[in-house]
Amino acid sequence: MPTGVKLASALPPTTLGRHIGGQLICCSTGAAANYRAAGVAQSKAAWVAKLSIVIEETDESCFWMEFIVDESLLTKKRVAPLLTEGEELRRIFVAARHTTRGES
Repeated sequence: MPTGVKLASALPPTTLGRHIGGQLICCSTGAAANYRAAGVAQSKAAWVAKLSIVIEETDESCFWMEFIVDESLLTKKRVAPLLTEGEELRRIFVAARHTTRGES
């Protein structure tokens, strides 16, 4: 979810804005990097492990976007499309992990 980087850049230059921006950048880029790493995983277990990190990082990105709205740092209108995308991606990644593990 590298679009989180652009959202982080739009946050106000306050102590809270900078802190949340840094957190959002870390988890957004972490999700993207780990998804890329999953693509070259050496085994099914390694793929599931990387995908699990992607899920965690995507979920954290969603948390920070919700926090941004809750604290009125940016408008809901500005954040909502990215939050929706993050939630959709999280569901896709969870479904992929379930499929790989043979879960229902």
